[in-house]
Amino acid sequence: MLNAALDLVLAEGAAALTPQRLHTVTGVSRSTVYRHWPTPRAVLEDLIAVAPHPPRRSGGDWGTDLHAEVDLLCDRLRDKPVGVFLRALVTAAAADPTAAELRHRYVADLLAPFHHVLRAAGVPAPAAEDAVAAIISPLLLDALLLDRPADRARAHRTADDIIAQLERT
Repeated sequence: MLNAALDLVLAEGAAALTPQRLHTVTGVSRSTVYRHWPTPRAVLEDLIAVAPHPPRRSGGDWGTDLHAEVDLLCDRLRDKPVGVFLRALVTAAAADPTAAELRHRYVADLLAPFHHVLRAAGVPAPAAEDAVAAIISPLLLDALLLDRPADRARAHRTADDIIAQLERT
């Protein structure tokens, strides 16, 4: 059922996650669909709960690890389902304000590896927040608002600037 729901989201967006549409695609009765997922938000919530999280890789050097996370996020934003699913969450949150929490949770999951790398390097929380925002914001802008591939080279330059800045402090 969730695989079919994900396919619908990727093909048609979150608005397609109605009990009638899920029934049509899967053959599962509408009452069963409605009992388990009474709203599109409920389906999205379950999709987020089962979303795979790539394993954290540590090369022992936090700068190298930060660059590896940049590459991984750029790849995830480019490839389905992450980029498309994130766009669907943005759209769903515009139509259903309660879906904004889901969008926040999903984005937090995308950012968690960056926070992990910076925490492991001993970077204080406020500086880590600023560093992650500086790296990630342009990538999300590219992927979500400008409909273009995340600029990997720019993200690496930003990561290099942040690494140099944090190493000086």
